[in-house]
Amino acid sequence: MVKVIASSLRKGNVVDIDDKLYVVLTAENIHPGKGTPVTQLDMRRISDGVKISERYRTTEQVERAFVEDRPHTFLYEDSDGYTFMNPETFDQVTVTKDVMGDQSVYLQEGMECMLSTHNGVPIAIDLPARVTLEIVDTEPTVKGQTASSSYKPAMLSNGVRTMVPPHVSAGTRVVIMTADASYVERAKD
Repeated sequence: MVKVIASSLRKGNVVDIDDKLYVVLTAENIHPGKGTPVTQLDMRRISDGVKISERYRTTEQVERAFVEDRPHTFLYEDSDGYTFMNPETFDQVTVTKDVMGDQSVYLQEGMECMLSTHNGVPIAIDLPARVTLEIVDTEPTVKGQTASSSYKPAMLSNGVRTMVPPHVSAGTRVVIMTADASYVERAKD
């Protein structure tokens, strides 16, 4: 742990407040005409996702926790959680279901993810921005429907619903954004 002044904190930094880790969502330095400048921090507690808002004098000391970000490869899912392997050391790490969250539907065997750890404990994971999945069910194309004006609902092979252009049919492999399950393009493979 390192003490830093509150005004130096930025989005994505991890701080330790009362032995609990928080990730900074927004950091804003406020300089009123009169009075002391303050730093407004909106943060999310890593352990349970509770969001809090704190104000510090800009020169006040805050403990900054150091988080290690390393690429890991997804191996498998079991009752304990999701197992990843460090490709350099071959060490295996299990990420719990609450750390993984709802992005677990996009995990594919062998997928390269960025795993954030603090003192060897996984606290966050970043999946690739795009994944390739197959359309398993969608409505048939309606004649006269133009490609640019409308999208139709479709079910992906991982069970997620998305909207696709009318020309896309069941069995087509498509590229999907993991952030919001939106259609990008047909897969090139």
